[in-house]
Amino acid sequence: MEPGDPRLLFKDEVFQIVDCAIEVLNSLGNGIVEKPDENALVVEFRLRAIPFRQQPAFDLFYNEIKSASLFPI
Repeated sequence: MEPGDPRLLFKDEVFQIVDCAIEVLNSLGNGIVEKPDENALVVEFRLRAIPFRQQPAFDLFYNEIKSASLFPI
């Protein structure tokens, strides 16, 4: 497939995902940080029975300090 080719792989799935994202944007508005948007998208996927895997939370060590202790997820 060349760039600009009008064919989409998984066209129905793409439109469902984009529709979910637009629903979240219309509900929450823009300017929200990524994690609340992600959590709202998870809710929308569940409401529509769309299978997904959410980003896993993980600890990060920086300068010997565990990030989760500074910024709870």
